[in-house]
Formats: sequence, C-alpha cells, structure tokens
Amino acid sequence: MKTIRKGKRKQSAICAAVAATVALLAGLHPAVAVAAADDDHDHGRDHDRNSVKHVLLISFDGLHEQDVARCIGANTCPNLALLAKSGTTYANAHTPGLSDSFPGLAALVTGGSPKSAGLFYDVSYDRTLYAPSDSNCTGQTGWNVVFDETTGIDAENGGALTHLDGGGKFNPQAIPHALVNGVCTSVYPHNYLKTNTVFEVIKGNVSGARTAWADKHAWGYDWLNGPSGKGVDDLSRTEINSIDAATNTYYLDSYTHTEKFDNYHVQSLINEIDGKDSTGQSSAAVPTVFGANFQTLSVAQKATVATGGGYLDASFTPGPQVTGAIAYLDDALGRIVTELKQRNLYASTAIIVTAKHGQSPTDHSKLVKNGDTLSKLLEANNYLDSSGNFGQNSTKSGNLNDGTGLVGTGFVQTDDVGLIWLPDQSQLPSVVKTLKANLSCNAPGICADGPQAYLLYGPQLANRFGDPARGRTPDIIVQPNPGVIYTSSTSKDEEHGGNAPDDSHLGLVVYVPHAHHAGQVNNERVLTTQVAPTILRLLDLKPELLHSVALEGTQPLPEFERRD
Repeated sequence: MKTIRKGKRKQSAICAAVAATVALLAGLHPAVAVAAADDDHDHGRDHDRNSVKHVLLISFDGLHEQDVARCIGANTCPNLALLAKSGTTYANAHTPGLSDSFPGLAALVTGGSPKSAGLFYDVSYDRTLYAPSDSNCTGQTGWNVVFDETTGIDAENGGALTHLDGGGKFNPQAIPHALVNGVCTSVYPHNYLKTNTVFEVIKGNVSGARTAWADKHAWGYDWLNGPSGKGVDDLSRTEINSIDAATNTYYLDSYTHTEKFDNYHVQSLINEIDGKDSTGQSSAAVPTVFGANFQTLSVAQKATVATGGGYLDASFTPGPQVTGAIAYLDDALGRIVTELKQRNLYASTAIIVTAKHGQSPTDHSKLVKNGDTLSKLLEANNYLDSSGNFGQNSTKSGNLNDGTGLVGTGFVQTDDVGLIWLPDQSQLPSVVKTLKANLSCNAPGICADGPQAYLLYGPQLANRFGDPARGRTPDIIVQPNPGVIYTSSTSKDEEHGGNAPDDSHLGLVVYVPHAHHAGQVNNERVLTTQVAPTILRLLDLKPELLHSVALEGTQPLPEFERRD
C-alpha cells in the first residue's frame, strides 16, 4: 500500500494563507478568498462524489489499528483487505478522549466529542434532571441516567431481560424528567443527545432519503434518532443482554454465542440492501446511510486469557477467541459486500469500517485489577455516601433502573477510567488533594501514578469536555495507568471507556467507489469525529449542517476536506 504524508494538507494551508493575505490587500473578507482558494486547490479531487448514493458505516467494536494491520498482513481478513486495497486505511485514528460505546458512536454519527454531544457513558449523571417518578419536576435534581439494557420495558421493576426487542417499548422507570421552558418533560435518550446526527441531516437534505441502523441495546440507542426523535427510519431494536429463547442463555455468554446476535445485524443489512426493511417483512428503499454495530470481537477481547480470550503478547498477537472473532467479522463483512455486488450497489456505496472503541489492556502483563479502589477512596473520605448509596446502588428495591433511586447523590462510573460527579461540587479542591495523595497502586491508592495517567479537572476539563457546572460533565476524570481496570471481576481481562492507548487507537478503513488512488495508508493523526463530516461530503452535503461539526470545527478525513 502507498503511504500518504502531510504534504497535500500543508500545501492547501499555504494556499489558504496566501489567499487571505491577498484578500486583505484587496479589501475582501479573508474567509471568502480562503474558500475560493480551497475550491480551486481541490478541483479534480481523487473521488467521484457523484457516484456515491449510499454510505454503509460498520462498527466492529474493539477493532484496533493493529488488528487491521495484522490480519491484512497475515491474510486472515481477506474481505477487509480487499476494501483496504480499494480504499484508504487511516493508521492513526483515535477516539475523541473517551472510548465508551456512547461517546464512541456519537463521534462517528455527530462529528462531536462529549463536549458538544453530551454523551459520556451509557450510565452517567446529570445534575439538572429530575427523577422518573417526579413528573411535576418539583423535587430535588440530580439523577443517575441509565440508558443501557434496562431502558427497555423488560427491565421494569427489575424484570428479566427476556425478549430480543427488550420488551417492545421503553421502561418508564428509566426515563427522567427536565424542566423545558417551564414544562416538566420526559427525557428519552433522543432528547438527551445535545446535537443532531448524520441521520437527521441526510433525511432533511437528500430528497427521498432513508436511514437505518442496528445496535446492541434495543432502547438505550434511541439517541441515534437525534433531538428530532425521527432521524432513523429503521432503528433495529435488538438487545444483546436478552435471553436467547433457543438455548435459554444470554447472547453475551460467549463470543460464539454473540456471533448469533451479530448475525441478526448482518441479516438486517442484507434485507436493507435487498430493498426491504430490517425485518425483511416490508419493501423499502435502500437506505442512503445505514449501518450496524458488531459485538463479537469485543466479547472475545474481554474474555480472560486463561480461557483463550484477549491477546498473547504486547504485539497484538490474537488469542484463540480473538482469532475466531476476527474471522467471523471478516466473513460477515464479505457477506454484506457480496450482497451489495449482487444488487449492483457496490459501485455506488461507500463503506466505512471502524469501531466505537478499542479494548485495554491488550498486553496482559500490564493488567491490574485491585477492585474499584477509586470509588472506595471517595466513599472512605465521605465525598460519596460511605455505604455506597449513590447512583445505581441507591434504588430502594435493589434492582437497577427501577425508578426508585435517590436524587442528588452524585455518581462515579468506573471501568478503565473514572468519571466522578460530586454531590457537593464545592469539595472539588479537597477531593483532588485526596486523589493526588493516593495515586500509587498500593491500597488505598487508585493506580494513577504512571506517565500516561492523569487527573483532569477545573479549567482543563471544562475546556475539553464542557463546564461541570452546567450539569452533564463530570467534575473529575481519572485516567489510571494503562492496564488498570477498576474491578475485581474474574470474568474479564480487558475493558474500555477511557483514553488508554489500547482504548483509543482504532482501525479505520474507508472504501469509496471509483477512487483514483486506492490502496493508500494515511498516517496523519485523525479522530473518529471526522467520519461524520466525511459521510456528508460523500453525499455532497455541507459538513457544517452537523451542529457539533460547526461548534468544534471538525474537519472531514484527509482527502475529503473539500471536493468539487
């Protein structure tokens, strides 16, 4: 593969700077001249944008850049290799600071980081929200927002997650309230997202457009609809935490069982390519933008090394389960591409293969599981309830997300990162002081004493993720040493959510029909937020139609900045 360097972008920047100088001398607004220079410079770009009528976005959760390079080099992912040979591989792609599923997917479909999208985790906290039971918004504010598998009606009153569709509707106990223009209003996941999505933009700007998506939680991923609530025409409601009726076991029991769940998503995509809805029951136009999430690799990575999960060494040599998962996903990709070809859509469909997040640590020798020392330290010093009665642990019934939780408790979310919402924000200085005094890995330390660990708070945190005073952003983000997972679980050796290198460095392959310079490897550092404006570029739409793109100045991926 050819390697792209930064020369083209530098040349473009020089042209823009010269144009701005000339504009000042001529009395023109610099932005006008810069735009004209960009248009001139980019005339005759490598890609024929008019050939792209559909965009397919695929998230193989857990897919690292190293996984892509290894499997292509070893010819263990021939279908992905064919896409890479016909497209561009971005070898230095990263998540925008947090690598949980919600901010990871939001980056791909909004072009925004948590700062503008407002999603930090599928289980988080918001100081401005009222409890689900407070339908008049007259009580105290501060609610643990849980938009995971318990967002479906099956979980009402702590019920078993019996059905693949999560029960077919929302769990009312999972839906908090907010005062909106003086009216107490239910906050569904789509209301919770702070910005619009590519689905909404495309529906609003492409005549006859249709949109579709399939993900792992049937009702928690309602936020993909965007604030309008109508962005995705065909949102496949599948719940990975449900019970497989055929075996009476959960789809997450093993990576091979997760394949069965992911096969539902493969079939949904094939149905849509065939001119049907995701169920295959009704005729429908082939979506303009569509895609799916796949969990098999993520489950194989998390499985313990002792049982064949994860990786064998620091060089990303896959263990048996990861090897099998990559083979499965590549076969799934091949089935999807084959269907596009059979329906004569391959020549008009751009395909983007990436991931919401990676997984950490891939080097098992770095694994540290000392338990949730961060939460324990906060509890021991009375910054959170000393008995653990906060967030999900504060429900009266003991069932998660049953609507009876205590209000205003603050919250801490831990995996291989720590997100802290303090019940008393005035305690921030003393909390930071306590954390800094306990950075070592020895009890009661939080194992954040290495060069790649940090505490983020105050102006630096507000700059990057938004002001905690507004209610949504954590007061403190703790990035422990790479390899640390705040858990004592014996069932998993890897996790995601933070900004460790293995969390954030992802695979990203972009195939565009009729690209003149195919098979390139681009080594520029890019963010996954750049995927969303690229999708709009491919469909001849302005990236700034995405609010997060306009707010954060997100650029399309290199080679897609501007095209005529």
